[in-house]
Amino acid sequence: MGVHWHCPSHFPNQTSTTYKEKMKELSLVSLICSCFYPEAHNKMMDMKVKPINKRASGQAFEVILKPPSPTSDGGYSITSPPKKEVSLENIQKKLEAAEDRRRSQEAQVLKALAEKREHERDVLLKAMEENSNFSKMAEEKLTSKMEHNTKNREALLLAMLERLQEKKYHASHCSLNKNVFA
Repeated sequence: MGVHWHCPSHFPNQTSTTYKEKMKELSLVSLICSCFYPEAHNKMMDMKVKPINKRASGQAFEVILKPPSPTSDGGYSITSPPKKEVSLENIQKKLEAAEDRRRSQEAQVLKALAEKREHERDVLLKAMEENSNFSKMAEEKLTSKMEHNTKNREALLLAMLERLQEKKYHASHCSLNKNVFA
C-alpha cells in the first residue's frame, strides 16, 4: 500500500529527519499531488502506489488508480466545454466580422503604402533640390574661376608685352649707343 504524505507545512510537529525518510518512500506523483493540492487527500484514497523493485540507481513505483466509487465526487472526470449553438445568424456575424477585419487590414496596408510613397516622393524632391543647388553652386564657382583665370591671363599678357617693349626699347637704345660710339 502506498504512503500518503503531505508537505511539512501541513504537519509542523514532524521533524526534518522524519520528513526526509518519508520523502524516500514517496513517489513523484503523490509528492506533487500532496504539495500542490492538499485538499486532494480524500481523492488520494483512489490511488495505490506499489514499489516494484529497489535498485542501486533508485526506486521504481507502480501507480494504480482504483475505479471511482459511487460516493466519490467525480473530481477526475474531464468534461469538454459545452458547445455553443451554431446558427446561420452567428455564422453570418462571424463572416461579416472577418470581412471587416480584412477590409481594415487592407486599408492599413494601403495607408502604409501611401505614406511610404509620399515619403519616397519627398526624399526624391529633396534630392533633386539639393542636386539643383549643387549644380548652381558648381556653375557659379566655375564661372568665377574662369573669370579669375581670364583676368590673370590678361594681366600676364600685359606684363609680357611691357617687358617685350622694354627689351625693344633697351635694344634700340643699345644699338643707338653702339652707332654713336662706333
